[in-house]
Amino acid sequence: MKRSWKTLIPLLLCGGLVACANTNQQPVEPESKPQVTPPKVEQPVVPAEPKPDIKPEVTPEPEVKPAEKPKPPVVKAKKTSDGRLILGEKEWVYLPGLEQSFKARIDTGATTSSISAIDIVPFERDGNDWVKFKIEHDGVKSKEIALPVERWVKIRQSSADGTQRRAVVQAWIEIGDMKEKTEFTLADRTHLTFPVLLGRSFFKDVALVDVSKQYIQDKHK
Repeated sequence: MKRSWKTLIPLLLCGGLVACANTNQQPVEPESKPQVTPPKVEQPVVPAEPKPDIKPEVTPEPEVKPAEKPKPPVVKAKKTSDGRLILGEKEWVYLPGLEQSFKARIDTGATTSSISAIDIVPFERDGNDWVKFKIEHDGVKSKEIALPVERWVKIRQSSADGTQRRAVVQAWIEIGDMKEKTEFTLADRTHLTFPVLLGRSFFKDVALVDVSKQYIQDKHK
């Protein structure tokens, strides 16, 4: 019996120590479960429609050009320093007897002047040679004109055999501000461009010819 108590005492002591040890231990919290995040479902990326490249409309400013200076009028010299007329290759000629202007060609290679005449009829008056005729060109036909014959000339043409006898008369003409009486050979010029041809016998003392110009003198009004 004594031996049994000796055996029990150590067991009891051990049991008390174990109980004290258990009372001093902190309660152990159960481990928390980790929070599970649901998987993120990615939405399909839809590419954005490209916006049209719209440039802002810019109203251009009106171009302001510098004001041009008025050009001085080109003044053609109509006379030389000594008072002679300056004639171009072509000029307007006014015939006072017909009250009509005609285009004339200034021919520096011709000796005498010529005017377009049709229906030429020679006759005598007081023992002198006269001639009556009409001037016609480009649909303009004058009344019948009668003038004394200054002289007769013989003209040889390359397109015809032999010579032609032509009357030379005097008539008044106006070019610019000059009025002059000059000799004209009567010839049918209806097939030519100019009804009047002015030769050296007209302009040799009263005018200077510049063949690089045309219509220098004003047309008679």
